[in-house]
Amino acid sequence: MDRLEKQMQFILEVDKLKNIVRQNYLLDGSRREDDADHSWHLALMCVILSEYANEEIDLMKTMTMVLIHDIVEIDAGDTYAYDTKGNESKRERERKAADRIFNLLPEDQAKMMRSLWDEFEEGKTAEAKFAATLDRLQPYLLNSGSDGKSWREHKVTLSQLMKRNEVTPLGSRVLWDYQKNLIQKDLEKGNLIKD
Repeated sequence: MDRLEKQMQFILEVDKLKNIVRQNYLLDGSRREDDADHSWHLALMCVILSEYANEEIDLMKTMTMVLIHDIVEIDAGDTYAYDTKGNESKRERERKAADRIFNLLPEDQAKMMRSLWDEFEEGKTAEAKFAATLDRLQPYLLNSGSDGKSWREHKVTLSQLMKRNEVTPLGSRVLWDYQKNLIQKDLEKGNLIKD
């Protein structure tokens, strides 16, 4: 029962993801997305779009990665992608959070989850690269679909967006090509600032 208790404790702890509000809006612009919305959306995208990965991926491993990659934000908070100051301390805040949160699980599961989280952060495997591609594409799609609502609020420039998406083609050139076509349309609409 100790194992089950630890697993249940973790499951209840990660419910807090529903309270971590991100900067992106839902497609209809009615409210900001939360981390649970984001993780669910990435997992579904992984199932639907995995055929476009540059390399063959382990689907279950990649889905698990995208489901857990933001769990650390329960303690570390969500750092907006274009927040230069916040990103300076992000890595350390998230590392501390990973130590606490994953260790709520039984030891074998804690090691497995932490290993997947570290793999995602390192971004070197086929799974981590594809997960990172999805993690960049999903908020892009929401911003584009909401007429750049969050981009407009934060005055996001094309160069910021391109820097943020440097890793996108590493996981899927097909999805990056699709996104590049949308970027041009967003520039024409004024959703992004051309610099």
